[in-house]
Amino acid sequence: MDIVVHTLSCYPDMNNSIKMEVGIEDCLHIEFEYNKSKYHLKDVIVGKIYFLLVRIKIKHMEIAIIKRETTGSGPNLFTENETIAKYEIMDGAPVKGESIPIRVFLAGYDLTPTMRDINKKFSVRYYLNLVLMDEEDRRYFKQQVNYS
Repeated sequence: MDIVVHTLSCYPDMNNSIKMEVGIEDCLHIEFEYNKSKYHLKDVIVGKIYFLLVRIKIKHMEIAIIKRETTGSGPNLFTENETIAKYEIMDGAPVKGESIPIRVFLAGYDLTPTMRDINKKFSVRYYLNLVLMDEEDRRYFKQQVNYS
């Protein structure tokens, strides 16, 4: 059954960039940056990934847009994840000091506005999931929430 939710809202006054450092002690240290923390449904996600320390053999890196819907509450809480898009943004081993640009156009996807805790029973949120895979197929990831 389709659900329709209508909420009145305005554009955010502040829309700061996101800059985070993540890593594995003495193995991998990266810094990623996105130009905004909130995006319009037809916007472009622009960012960069900087490799500050690389001591593991990275095979490739990808970024995915994940849609997470939750319905219900308490013991009847159901969560459904859907991968909206997935892009390989790097193939091969990075070196220390390398910078990888990111540009994802949202207009080509059937996105909906983020809905946070509607009547404490329904939510729709979008996440950017950055995944690095090493030569032994181990996955390292960092998920960042973004509101549309």
